[in-house]
Amino acid sequence: MALFTVSTIIDGDTFEVSGGWKWNGESGTRVRPTGFDAPELYSSGGQTAKEKLARLILGQQVELRAAHRVDRGRLVSDVYYRGKYLANYFPEYQ
Repeated sequence: MALFTVSTIIDGDTFEVSGGWKWNGESGTRVRPTGFDAPELYSSGGQTAKEKLARLILGQQVELRAAHRVDRGRLVSDVYYRGKYLANYFPEYQ
């Protein structure tokens, strides 16, 4: 798709991009990367996962490649950071 700047980290596997995305007639700002599933924010390890994602991509550019669907307002997409599949930074959640 394109490059987007990460503006907000929601939890360990959801974030928002500035400017928003458009896909298949839908649009939004929230993105759910494919390939990993971090703990829920208020469960054990959830805050740690959020902090790790924030340290890695907050304020940085990510590339949204193949989009798969929109789920609860989030674009479920293959996300790449510095040319590497984002899920590969989180082997503990794969």
